[in-house]
Amino acid sequence: MNQVIHTGLSIVAASRSNRIGIGAMKIAVAIIFLWIGALKFVPYEADSITPFVANSPVMSFFYEHPTEYKAHMTHEGELKPAERVWQTANNTYGFSTGLGTLELVIGGLTLAGLVSRRVGIVGAALAFATPFVTLSFLFTTPEAWVGALGDAQHGFPYLSGAGRLVLKDVALLAGAWLIMVDSARALLRDQHSADLHRLPARGSAEPLGRAA
Repeated sequence: MNQVIHTGLSIVAASRSNRIGIGAMKIAVAIIFLWIGALKFVPYEADSITPFVANSPVMSFFYEHPTEYKAHMTHEGELKPAERVWQTANNTYGFSTGLGTLELVIGGLTLAGLVSRRVGIVGAALAFATPFVTLSFLFTTPEAWVGALGDAQHGFPYLSGAGRLVLKDVALLAGAWLIMVDSARALLRDQHSADLHRLPARGSAEPLGRAA
């Protein structure tokens, strides 16, 4: 009997922890956008996204010379002044700064959802839309897959380091969706409660107008 009661209490406690989970999801999504967004202002991060942007049919126009990027790539932590000059002329850093600013805004709005549902749902909607762009890189970026350099395992389904980085946005997509749904439900509940408070109490008479 005690075991049944304990199990029942555990189930109730787990069901009530949903609020903690949603709050944690908001913080997790915010951390991803705030941290990676801040890194977009650093040259090495801007350099690393060059293949994605240069091969994207909806982003490549931000670069001055998107088709020339392969000759100017550097490894993370590697400093090549000549390539930095090219990347500057290519608008690599200008685009990355703009993207980083957008990501910081999304992260900030999502985090604000902890205290304001209306603000948070805007951040969640933007966070939900972003992975659709990044996941499209799997189809447009050759570097997202292991290259044919002699090993038998190359191409689909063998994701490269870049491809594995992009694939994690599937979880970001699902997390942002959960936040949006939870925020929308909470806003509807608040609106419903407000409407009920505006209704006259049951059985109360409407104020009588003055007799003519």
